[in-house]
Amino acid sequence: MKMTVEVDCTPEEARRFLGLPDVTPLNEHLVSEMQKRIDANIQLLSPEEFLRNWMTMGTNAQEQFRKMMEMGLSAARPKE
Repeated sequence: MKMTVEVDCTPEEARRFLGLPDVTPLNEHLVSEMQKRIDANIQLLSPEEFLRNWMTMGTNAQEQFRKMMEMGLSAARPKE
């Protein structure tokens, strides 16, 4: 036997019926905090700033790789 029950209610009514807490104030606070952070960091999305950060990271990575190779070569040299 198969039975189907259809309930027509709003999300608010379903939340109350199931005894779930109302997280609307918390959600609104989190959304407003995210909006503030996005607005504060929007300049990081500019192409100039993005490339400046990317290029700095690239040159630092190259320098670290060079140092690692020098250390490996000096360790591989025969001891005198």
